[in-house]
Amino acid sequence: MTTAPSTLASAPLAPQAPTGGRPARGRGGIVAHVVLVALLVVALYPIVYMIGTSLKSPQEISNNLNVLPESFTPGNYAEGWSGIPGVSFARFFANSVVVSAGVVIGNVVSCALAAYAFARLRFPLRGLWFALMIGTLLLPHHVLVVPQYVLFNALGWVNTPLPLIVPKFLATDAFFIFLMVQFMRGIPRTLDEAASIDGCGPFATFFRIVLPLSKPALVTTTVFSFIQTWNDFFSQLVYLNDITRYTLPIGLRLFLDSSGQNAIGPMFAMSVLSLVPVFLFFLVFQRLIVEGINTSGIKG
Repeated sequence: MTTAPSTLASAPLAPQAPTGGRPARGRGGIVAHVVLVALLVVALYPIVYMIGTSLKSPQEISNNLNVLPESFTPGNYAEGWSGIPGVSFARFFANSVVVSAGVVIGNVVSCALAAYAFARLRFPLRGLWFALMIGTLLLPHHVLVVPQYVLFNALGWVNTPLPLIVPKFLATDAFFIFLMVQFMRGIPRTLDEAASIDGCGPFATFFRIVLPLSKPALVTTTVFSFIQTWNDFFSQLVYLNDITRYTLPIGLRLFLDSSGQNAIGPMFAMSVLSLVPVFLFFLVFQRLIVEGINTSGIKG
């Protein structure tokens, strides 16, 4: 005796009523976008205000608090670039380029070598030295200002870029060493073994294998070192005394010291120009910066 197929098994499933989850997710996405846009406006407002103020006349700067100027005054840029009597603002730009380039080269070279030693080599008390290196991150920079100044003054380096550049060639920035160590630890050690079989020593392995693969970490160190040095005010103020050796942050302060209220427009104009290299540097290497931070934090 045969039985008819079950009508329940062959009948198509009825469509289910929407649970209401999708509209909730849609509303959550809208709220998130609104919050992000609001945060973006807050973050960009100082930059937009600075650009607008750089195009205002001295009278309008005092009377007009709006972001955009009523009448554009591009002469602030020409006046600011001429600098103060006897010194062009181009001199401050050149000094900042020299100091920043020296710091970047020193940090990348010395921190890469130190990180390679901690990450790939075996030597006595390696863990102790690494712990001491990490411990320097807890030491405030201002604690070292007086002894460092006494040392550099005895060497005759005060009022020169040397106190700002030379220490960077001694791997003094523990943050960048730690960043590179975390990245290099993620590189397979089988590559080192293969290089050793081919006759490569530690230095050849570093320059031919590890260094090319550490490009994201190197770029991150380069960009962060450049931005930190380009915007540094305190250290450069301590060691640079001659006005012809001033860098951009100290040079911007001279507009207020020399001319007071009337120099605010040129000061804002030069502030805008001083931000251009930082933005270009960051935009060019943005992808590698994110990649370097992510991989350095994940690999260990």
